Amino acid sequence: MSLSSFSDPRSVAVVGASADPAKWGYWLARGALRGAGRRRVHLVNAKGATIDGAPSVRSLDELTEAPELVVLSAPAATVPDVIDRALAMGTKGFLGITAGIDAAHGEPGLERRLAERIRAAGARIVGPNCLGLYDAATDLDLAWGTFAPGQLAVISQSGQLGLELAGLAAHEGLGISRFVSVGNQVDVMAAELLEDLVGHEQTRAVVLYLESFTDARGLVATMARLREAGKPVVVLTVGASEASRAAAQSHTGALTAATDVVRAACRAAGAALVDTPAQAVELAHLLLGGPLPTGRRVAIVSDSGGQGAIAADTFARHALQVPRLSEATRRTLADLLPATAAVANPVDLAGAGEQDLSTYARVVDVLARSGEVESVVLSGYFGCYGADTPALVERELEVVGALAGVVGAHGRPVVVHSMSHDSVAVRSMRQQAVPTLHTIDAVARSLELATTMAEDAARPLPGPVAPASADSGKALDYLAGRDRVCAAGVTYPPAAPVRTVEDLRAATATLRAPYVLKAGWIEHKTEVGGVAVGLPDAAAAEAALVTMRERLGEGEYVLEELDRQRDTVELIVGARRDESFGPVALVGLGGVQAELYRDVRIALAPVGEDEARTMIESLRAYPLLDGWRGRPVVDVDAAAAVVSAVSRLLAEDPDLVECEINPLRVGPEGAVAVDALVLAAHPTDADIPGDES
Repeated sequence: MSLSSFSDPRSVAVVGASADPAKWGYWLARGALRGAGRRRVHLVNAKGATIDGAPSVRSLDELTEAPELVVLSAPAATVPDVIDRALAMGTKGFLGITAGIDAAHGEPGLERRLAERIRAAGARIVGPNCLGLYDAATDLDLAWGTFAPGQLAVISQSGQLGLELAGLAAHEGLGISRFVSVGNQVDVMAAELLEDLVGHEQTRAVVLYLESFTDARGLVATMARLREAGKPVVVLTVGASEASRAAAQSHTGALTAATDVVRAACRAAGAALVDTPAQAVELAHLLLGGPLPTGRRVAIVSDSGGQGAIAADTFARHALQVPRLSEATRRTLADLLPATAAVANPVDLAGAGEQDLSTYARVVDVLARSGEVESVVLSGYFGCYGADTPALVERELEVVGALAGVVGAHGRPVVVHSMSHDSVAVRSMRQQAVPTLHTIDAVARSLELATTMAEDAARPLPGPVAPASADSGKALDYLAGRDRVCAAGVTYPPAAPVRTVEDLRAATATLRAPYVLKAGWIEHKTEVGGVAVGLPDAAAAEAALVTMRERLGEGEYVLEELDRQRDTVELIVGARRDESFGPVALVGLGGVQAELYRDVRIALAPVGEDEARTMIESLRAYPLLDGWRGRPVVDVDAAAAVVSAVSRLLAEDPDLVECEINPLRVGPEGAVAVDALVLAAHPTDADIPGDES
């Protein structure tokens, strides 16, 4: 169903319009009247007041046409009647500003039922409890506040936070192409509004704030389509608290915070997750300001040695590289600069900028065309000359034009950190594809995010997943869980179930020592002494069984051959179903200290082996797998195959809720799993831990 009623309606009626500037109805009426040259505007006020010189009617019944879009800003008690009247007239869209409709009528769920009534009539509603919408291209202004037209779209579940984003953007010289506060989302969802931006010509970047994710996989696909259309998405969300992980049954559950999963979803879509509204607007500067970086190598140009050094340290903390420049490039720079200048990177102009402002652009040009870096950052005083010395305004603007020419000629981003927050030159740079920010921290963080977005854009979207059972999972017995994982292609040592000493003696006749004995029905065996490792012979295994049975009781124990690989690194590999995003895969440094180190990477499942290897290589502990201090290099490809297999297992089997291997022992000759925790929604009786049947 088209959403055109919310972007370019032929007519609008503001129900609850007011002549009082302190009320919502006044702002909505005033905004609607701004678009009167494009559409018919009707103001509905119970007293028939004149509002900003425009007459009003007392009810919809007085109108001679059906307004295509009705803005609901009337008292909550009257909203259902207004909706019924508008539907009878043929209205196609409702913008629900009014909050508290359920409470006003003492009917929980009334808002949802009203939405069903609206949909049944072939109409749609945004909200209720929203702060409105704005579209620069169509002169549609139905929100509190004032918007400057531009190229940044804002879709926000929190209306006031959305207004903060728009205000920050305006303060930084960025305008808004479309603004929608989604409110309670009883009908039109944020994902639909995002999809509608794919073909919105004026939008070139999007900021999305959501507190909850419905049809999250569809949302990821929509963000990917926006990226492919040249409209990158920046995401804000909440939910990083420990409380959401307190009841986790596995390490995997404990190690995947809500925001970690959202970050993984953003990476899958080529979007970026940021922490604050200010960070979102700072990144938007780069996304709207010109070409994006294609790599992590950065050249720094500064008119202060201290600022250049601080910039280099800051970039290093943000995984950006400041490479030493080649001898040829250093010679070229040295010909342009005083003998005291530093030319290795960072480049210190040593006063050359003050002697001739054009030096800034000439040095940036040398670096941009060198082929040795993907981005150039100019840090320091530039942007302040005209503000402090008005006679230099025109000269500084000429240099701004030259910097913009460098960007156009070489297709590489030039980002400026200026000590001026807002000057004629700063505004000119922002208008000419030279993003300009006020702190070096903002430059570094935004460059890192923009670079990561470019890298993620090359990743394939995760494949389809099976519809999941709504039931929570029950842990399978160790052998049953192991069998599930083995069937996916993961290697385990030979093993046998044992309940008695006689069972154990029979098992030792076929299994090779040394052994491991495990209490198969206990999920976290190490914590309760439910595992004995390195049993050298059958006698030691028998003694361990007797001791363990005395302490833990009867049950199915498992005798397993000890993995004898040498020079191994222990990883944790897991997958679980996130409530919103579905199957999620995890890999990290494993063992009993997995939650202590918290060195993990997360991705939406299923993941291919190439993606799994990328996850492993991005771990802080990756050097341990890659020959740290002369150790043998382990088989990372084998580990990646296990990550991929576990992710597919959960994505393809709707009955599985969670799966974890901790540890996966990765050595030079392969990867062997020596544990399995599998949660299934509908395990058979034989699969349930402790079952005696």
